[in-house]
Amino acid sequence: HNKYTMKFTSIATALLAGSTSAFVATKSPSSSSTALQANIAVFGASGLTAQECVYQALKDGDSVFGLTRNPANVVVPKGSGGADADKPIVDDKLTVIGGDVTNAADVAKVFENDIDGVIVALGGKTSDVGDSMLTDGTNNIISAMKSKGVKRMAVVTSIGAGDSKDQAPFAFKILMMTVMKKIFNDKNNQEKAVEESGLEYCIVRPGGLTVDAPTGVINVIDGEAGSIPRADVAQFCLEAVKDAEFPYIGKAPCISSVGGTSWVKDRSASARGQA
Repeated sequence: HNKYTMKFTSIATALLAGSTSAFVATKSPSSSSTALQANIAVFGASGLTAQECVYQALKDGDSVFGLTRNPANVVVPKGSGGADADKPIVDDKLTVIGGDVTNAADVAKVFENDIDGVIVALGGKTSDVGDSMLTDGTNNIISAMKSKGVKRMAVVTSIGAGDSKDQAPFAFKILMMTVMKKIFNDKNNQEKAVEESGLEYCIVRPGGLTVDAPTGVINVIDGEAGSIPRADVAQFCLEAVKDAEFPYIGKAPCISSVGGTSWVKDRSASARGQA
């Protein structure tokens, strides 16, 4: 994947007591956004975070292949979309497939295309989608990726999943143990499937999700989570599947816009190779 020219530079700056280092993503001077074009699969494409992934990837010049039970709900997101929010996304590089991620045949339709990276942003109430949709669907995606030789995936779960239970705020922990118990059981099993897949994965555990405009600052945190715009989560996921040297492959970072280790993308003109 030498077509991806993003590089990370470690900055030895202590942002917080006990923090590690900050990562700054900068494009090499020779590159432009067109040099980073990729074919990205997005599963759960009508979800609020997935909409951001779809929209931002298209803005970057990527081709997007989305699977969702509700194709009509793939619309411009509130966070990045500004005044265009909630309008249909019209782009000849977008292919939306109506289907169910728990149906392997539907998942296979996405991989009839030459996919470079996969974002899994599945969601929904267990009362609507069942108690094991996240795990079953993710296992179908993993199998399809292996059969096609696709290696890179970002999977959005949640703060509190897996070994991050203690990073959830107290009130959220109560929900995890009560009304959200089934969904967290599914998320934990989903993470386990990803960790055992042998693929180049990044499990992304966001804090409290908002539909605010993107901040461009993503903190990888060791302590209790704050909130984060879905637009920033999407940026992190896209970097995870497009950057050959992404620093959190094989890891499950907790991210929020408050506290922790800063992960900043340089969006300046000079970083884009412009005067």
